[in-house]
Amino acid sequence: MADAVSGVGSVGVVGAGLMGAGIAQVAAQAGYEVRLYDVDAASLERGMDSVAASTERLAAKGLLDESPAAVLNRISTSTSLDFLAGVPLAVEAVFEELTVKQQVFRALDDALDQDAVLATNTSALPITQLADVTRRPSQVVGTHFFSPVPLMQLCELVRGRATSDETLQVARDFAERVGKTCVVVNRDVAGFVTTRLITALVVEAARLVETGVATPEDVDTACRLGFGHPMGPLETMDLVGIDVMVNAADNIAAESPGETFAAPDVLRAMVAAGTLGRKSGQGFYSY
Repeated sequence: MADAVSGVGSVGVVGAGLMGAGIAQVAAQAGYEVRLYDVDAASLERGMDSVAASTERLAAKGLLDESPAAVLNRISTSTSLDFLAGVPLAVEAVFEELTVKQQVFRALDDALDQDAVLATNTSALPITQLADVTRRPSQVVGTHFFSPVPLMQLCELVRGRATSDETLQVARDFAERVGKTCVVVNRDVAGFVTTRLITALVVEAARLVETGVATPEDVDTACRLGFGHPMGPLETMDLVGIDVMVNAADNIAAESPGETFAAPDVLRAMVAAGTLGRKSGQGFYSY
């Protein structure tokens, strides 16, 4: 199983949004033949446009070892799930909603070969709850990439309750081959390591703004200059998406009650108003 992924081989990516397109890109740059699947043809087109623009930027900076066209030629797309049959590893990167991901994993379990590994790009959802809807829980693993995938160096590997050592190694081989440094989360807690840490920080940062303690600019400046963070917590929330952060906070808070991860009213009001950060043009800052 591991040899099939660490060799040239192929890999499937499920979901052509920002994260899925990014994972497809780094896999193609690493020499994989990538099969990118989405239910929506327009999403696939946008995903490929995103890869094209990203590789052009990298090439312009001298950070791409080959032409953008060579990378794009290694990615094929389809709206048919049968397209993924035969890949040794499929990485799911759909919307961060448990029931949606479970539906995808049931379908992947039926479509893929019996020995294929199923990986999920979730940032907060328990791996075990995804593995349990399949007939192969030992072959399910978390591969939490970070946005933007082509530039961020970290991949958080997460064990579900039944994840085997061999499955974890497949995930590590893939992540390292696409240029990532891995950390391993050995216990399947909601939010893992990185999302728990950033969620606690952004929730408190939002409370400080909500209660008038400080402006968004000053909260972010304090974190950048006081802690050496490259980006402040409210800038980070705007980049990731305020709706995404609220979903993550809710998922973690369901397992860890209390105020630490409870999203404050200001964040819920922003989501209700469609003020979601960069993707909507307005969050804590204007874009």
